Amino acid sequence: MQNVIPRVKVPAKAKAGEAFTIKTLISHPMITGLTKDKEGKPIPREIINRFTCDFNGKNVIDVTLDPAVSANPYFEFDAKIDAAGEFVFTWYDDDGSKYTASKKIALDG
Repeated sequence: MQNVIPRVKVPAKAKAGEAFTIKTLISHPMITGLTKDKEGKPIPREIINRFTCDFNGKNVIDVTLDPAVSANPYFEFDAKIDAAGEFVFTWYDDDGSKYTASKKIALDG
C-alpha cells in the first residue's frame, strides 16, 4: 500500500460560538476488493471505513465510509468552539490500522 498521509486544515484562531471550516484529506487507495491484479487475482479490500473528529475529548463528527468512496477521502465541515483546545482526527482502516492527526486552536478575542 502507498504511504497513508493524513492532512488537516484548521484555523489557528476562531471566535467563540462562530462557525469555521475544517478540511481533511487522507492519502489512501480505497481498494474495494472488486478489482484484480495482472494475474487476474482479486486485490484484497482495503478501505478507510470510518472517520471521526473530536474536540477536547468530545465527538464533533463520526462518519461511516463505504467502498464506493473514492481514493484519498476528503471531508470539509463546519465547527464552533467556546474554548481553546485541540481537534483530534482519526481514520480507521479495514486492516485495523488507525491514522491520526491533531491541530490546536486558540480563541480569537
